[in-house]
Amino acid sequence: MAGREGPGGGRARSAEALADLIVSHAMRAGLGPGGRLPTERQLAGDLGITRSTVRQALAILQADGHISREVGRGTYLRSVPGRRPGPADQAGGTPGPPGGQEAGQGAGPAPAPARDPAADRGAFAPADVMMVRRLLEPPAMPLAVAWATAADFAEMDRCLAGGDRAASYGEFEAWDLALHRSIITATHSPLLVTLYATVEAARHGRMWGDLKRRSASAEHRLQYQSDHHRIVAALKARDASGAVAAMRDHLARVSDHLNATDPAAEIYR
Repeated sequence: MAGREGPGGGRARSAEALADLIVSHAMRAGLGPGGRLPTERQLAGDLGITRSTVRQALAILQADGHISREVGRGTYLRSVPGRRPGPADQAGGTPGPPGGQEAGQGAGPAPAPARDPAADRGAFAPADVMMVRRLLEPPAMPLAVAWATAADFAEMDRCLAGGDRAASYGEFEAWDLALHRSIITATHSPLLVTLYATVEAARHGRMWGDLKRRSASAEHRLQYQSDHHRIVAALKARDASGAVAAMRDHLARVSDHLNATDPAAEIYR
């Protein structure tokens, strides 16, 4: 493959960039939605990287809803990043709220947002990320309570299940990102979804990733996942105040673990 870069040469690819590369590699091979991807071993050989790196990139693609991994059968493309859901994806759906679009049908969740170059350079401080998350996510819960559909809840359940069975920090972080994205998507507010895409891009940044990785532990992961289940349970119960409280508690816990003090901390606790 042209431009192939072995594990010992040049700069290491990020897992997110590698996920995009795997999809591009599959598309160049003529695969579309429903197509079967090469094995981890074959991808590692084709791309000149380790199988563990391939496995982490595949976990990100699975969390983003772009692939499905079927035990004993293989890995299949579900959607192509950047592809807009078409009429076939919407078939049988119920009308969404004004200005929104039905989420989670057909090919899975909306594609992961384009990453902001500033976020890739690690330009957003974790305290800034947490401040904006506190300003956006808890107040968004009543919208999700009001507008979330059965398809939205199915997508949240898919992300929860992925987080429950995640075997590594990278896999859990991918499912964590996907769950929070699915909750914001359930508001069916195009502007809010667009704003949150910048927050998610910041979470892909170097500064956030380094700090989150240093604070990672099995105990923290269990706490975060317990918080996630509580948030989704409140949303399913159409309990707006409970969902707001659960999201506030979760973000306070994350901020405490990151030691990312922010100006909104006392206001939104």
